[in-house]
Amino acid sequence: MEFFSLEFFSALVTIVFIDLILAGDNAIVIGLAARKLPKIQQNKAVIWGTVGAVGIRALATVLVVYLLDIPWLMLTGGILLLWIAYKLLVDESNHGDIKAGNTLWQSVRTIIIADAAMGVDNVIAVAGAAHGNITLVILGLIISIPIVVWGSTLFIKMIERFPWIVYVGSGVLAYTAAKMITHEPWIENFFAKSDLFRWSFMILVVIVIVVAGLWRNTAKSRKMAHEKSRETH
Repeated sequence: MEFFSLEFFSALVTIVFIDLILAGDNAIVIGLAARKLPKIQQNKAVIWGTVGAVGIRALATVLVVYLLDIPWLMLTGGILLLWIAYKLLVDESNHGDIKAGNTLWQSVRTIIIADAAMGVDNVIAVAGAAHGNITLVILGLIISIPIVVWGSTLFIKMIERFPWIVYVGSGVLAYTAAKMITHEPWIENFFAKSDLFRWSFMILVVIVIVVAGLWRNTAKSRKMAHEKSRETH
């Protein structure tokens, strides 16, 4: 991948968007972990907690980028990312086990540990989108850090107001996953025979994930409406 080419910038935009769409959990964790601290210390907890979490995530992403060169790991990572893309649409995350820290260090430690535990989806997605380019990973993180720190809460409100953003995000993750699968060295020749076949496969994967999530959410909404109707009667 050449620097500053169309492919380079499109991959960079994808990485930043992935960081944003998966930043909702980060904002919730930061808010919960720092909620008992004085206002001045809350800002410090947000900054230092995020710096520590991003540092660990950066190292993990670089490690995964190199690990993806191992046979079948690109395929495995792609399949796992497809599940993550689907879960993004249908999962109702519960953060009740995130304890608020009473001191600055406790809050920072909670943010780092919780983010590391929940950041697997982000690491796999970014590593897959980067396709071995460490510069892309680093640039994506540099661009995303200030957005995640100061804009993730705003992004959550945007998602609440415009729910379709989550479907776009899931589609981007599904596309990244499909691209990882088609770039698995052991089956790459199978997809390389025809660009039409490769693109048809990737588009089909995106459609299947988004439609499956939409169908699941619609069914859930109907069930909840039915139960509410029964309660009122």
